[in-house]
Amino acid sequence: MRKNLIRTKWHLPYNPDLVPRAKELRKNMTPAEKLLWNNYLRYFKFRVLRQRPIDNFIVDFYCAQLKLVIEVDGVGHFTEEGKEYDLARTKILESYGLTVIRFTNNEVLQNFTGVCQQLENLT
Repeated sequence: MRKNLIRTKWHLPYNPDLVPRAKELRKNMTPAEKLLWNNYLRYFKFRVLRQRPIDNFIVDFYCAQLKLVIEVDGVGHFTEEGKEYDLARTKILESYGLTVIRFTNNEVLQNFTGVCQQLENLT
C-alpha cells in the first residue's frame, strides 16, 4: 500500500507516519547496526542517515549522495515470507534509482572489515 506519502523536490517520497517508529529504531539499533554505524558509517566520506523513511519503508541506512540503501538483515529476512517481502521492497526502492545492498548480522559482526571494504568499493 502506497498511501500517505509526502513528496517534495528535495526528498524521496516518505510516509510521515513512520517518523516516530524510525526515531525509536535509531535509539534501539541491533548490535550489528550499532557496530556498523559507530565504527564506520558515522565517519563515512558521504553523509549517511540511520533508519530513514523512504516510501512506506524504514531503511537501515541511507546515503543520498550515492543513492545507496544499506540493509543489515536478521533472521526474519531468511523465511520465504521475509525473502518475498524484501524482494518487493527492493524493487520499489530501486524504482527511485536507489541501489540496495544487504548484509547479514553475522557478516557485519564476523567480517566487519570485509563489509566495510565492500562499502568502500562502492564509492
